[in-house]
Amino acid sequence: MTIRDVVFPPGRQALYEKNRYSPAVRCGDLLFVSGQVGSREDGSPEPELDAQVRRAFANLNAILAAAGGGFGDVVDVTVFIVDPEARFERIWSVAQEYWGEAPYPTVTAVGVTWLYGFQFEIKVVARIPAPVQA
Repeated sequence: MTIRDVVFPPGRQALYEKNRYSPAVRCGDLLFVSGQVGSREDGSPEPELDAQVRRAFANLNAILAAAGGGFGDVVDVTVFIVDPEARFERIWSVAQEYWGEAPYPTVTAVGVTWLYGFQFEIKVVARIPAPVQA
């Protein structure tokens, strides 16, 4: 059985333990990050859509930083949007604040009907070389 190399962002471990999943798992140079939503420290959603998207990216970036990387290391993105016809353009304009320069990661956008009280979720795979063991 493989032992998972779990990456936790600072200050949110209790939230992940409560919900019984890992925020990210490293496998060699690849980091598989669970879907991140615009949740505050207590797990509640940011009420305003733009703030919710920004918080989702902040939560994502905290995990990437804990693994020794950043959004520039992301190679694949999946976003989930409730009511994408009404929200996609607004969400995408906020997301571009975090996107960086070309070349961009691959992206899959999926319209969904429910995200546990959230309107947006982002899941990524990043390539971040594992830290050298001393």
